[in-house]
Amino acid sequence: MKWIAPLLAYTGVALGISLFHSAWGGLLAFHLAIVISLLIAKPNIPIKILFTSNSFQWTLISILLCTSSGITLYFLWDRFGIVGNISTRVEEMGLNASNWIPFIAYFTFVNPFLEEYFWRAYLGSPTEGFHVSDFLYSGFHGLILMNKVRTDVILYCLAMLVLAGWFWRQIMRKDGGLLAPLLGHMVADFTILMAVYWRV
Repeated sequence: MKWIAPLLAYTGVALGISLFHSAWGGLLAFHLAIVISLLIAKPNIPIKILFTSNSFQWTLISILLCTSSGITLYFLWDRFGIVGNISTRVEEMGLNASNWIPFIAYFTFVNPFLEEYFWRAYLGSPTEGFHVSDFLYSGFHGLILMNKVRTDVILYCLAMLVLAGWFWRQIMRKDGGLLAPLLGHMVADFTILMAVYWRV
């Protein structure tokens, strides 16, 4: 089951984005696939790991580094080569003035909990080197970026996400919990979505 779980997660994203053309649909299908996978697998990992940290230093480092993601996107927007009219593409995905803020709030305060437990705790590894879960975590973002930015930008983003997945795993390994990665993930999601929100 462990390596079927990522396939389910990828399928959820693909269905929501490609079939239903919905950002909400992709996100909720992705989360449903994660929850179903975890309910079937019943991993022996306590939920409290999400709230565990033994070092304020790791939390601070994670938050500061992850804050830079949205700031970088905002100021280098033109260099990232967004394809076509991004406002139209966002509207085509069902995001508009009435649901953008709820989407950002849900993505910020729900998504990181599910992703950190799924990718780092359940599928992760205590290895120091790169692990397949780092690449799996990065890979599904390619489905989201496809046809929205240039190929070289997609490859750059995927590489950065592999590093992020690896970095958060190392924090978990050294700190003994996922609170620092969780808070960093929340900040990254929030700043990136706010950058898109302000740019469109």
